[in-house]
Amino acid sequence: MSAIPASNINSSRFVLTGFPGLEVEYLWLSIPFSSIYAMIFLGNCMVLHVIRTESSLHQPMFYFLAMLALTDLCMGLSTMYTVLGILWGFIQDISLDSCIAQSYFIHGLSFVESSVLLSMAFDRYIAICNPLRYSSILTSDKIMKIGVTILCRSSLLIPPVIIHLKFLNYCRPHVLSHSFCLHQDLIRMACSDIRFNSIYGLALVISNLLLDAVLILISYIMILHAVLAIASREERIKSLQTCVSHICAVLVFYIPIIGLTMVHRFGRHLLPLVHVLMGNIYILFPPLMNPIIYSIKTQQIRKRVQRLFYVKGV
Repeated sequence: MSAIPASNINSSRFVLTGFPGLEVEYLWLSIPFSSIYAMIFLGNCMVLHVIRTESSLHQPMFYFLAMLALTDLCMGLSTMYTVLGILWGFIQDISLDSCIAQSYFIHGLSFVESSVLLSMAFDRYIAICNPLRYSSILTSDKIMKIGVTILCRSSLLIPPVIIHLKFLNYCRPHVLSHSFCLHQDLIRMACSDIRFNSIYGLALVISNLLLDAVLILISYIMILHAVLAIASREERIKSLQTCVSHICAVLVFYIPIIGLTMVHRFGRHLLPLVHVLMGNIYILFPPLMNPIIYSIKTQQIRKRVQRLFYVKGV
């Protein structure tokens, strides 16, 4: 990447980082990335369509899956413009206001996805540990309230730390580590007092992502305890199989987050390309993989998708 002029240091625009060292290959790289975004949109729209049109899927488990698919769809939309814009060559930088807005949606949607995964773990816990009361506990009204709570939790807690970014003085070179904006990237360039952003941001991560992960782990410990108490081996396997898709979704979400955090925290000596790749995996891997996981591992979704393609093929 070429050096950034000193005049850019005090400007209100930030340079987006594509793939350092691969600039001449951007046109070719745009092909797989465009394909990935197309798969994200088509896959998640297909899941939403199947759940909406198939009355047998109007159950708590699939309502939560619809929330997950909608979140993944929005995550793809929030980053598509800058990621593909760099590869297609029509943007190189982004304004501070746009950068702050994008970081709000990225972090907010990550918190939404974490909350939805926690709700899905609660759904599996009730289905396996208290099956007789499943329908009375997870009513449509309660699912609606859970959805509203998730939205409020994720959208109302983030604005203070995101809005504060607007009032920081960015005196270091305005070069982002990724082809999209993250909160930790922006505060790295600030010369103002960032204690509020650092402490509040850490509190958000602990109270949302970390707490959700701990509660999901606890729920599966209780599920495993209940499953091991089942006398029939076939029933134990059947009960655990209903959790496979959700476990895969949890791993697909949390492993890239942990990897990106480790790279940001301890990987200053790593090549910039490693940071870029980890950032793209964090953004694109969960929304790409979740529709595939649920289409393969969830029998009801798989059969309905097969029937959908069969009808179209005919």
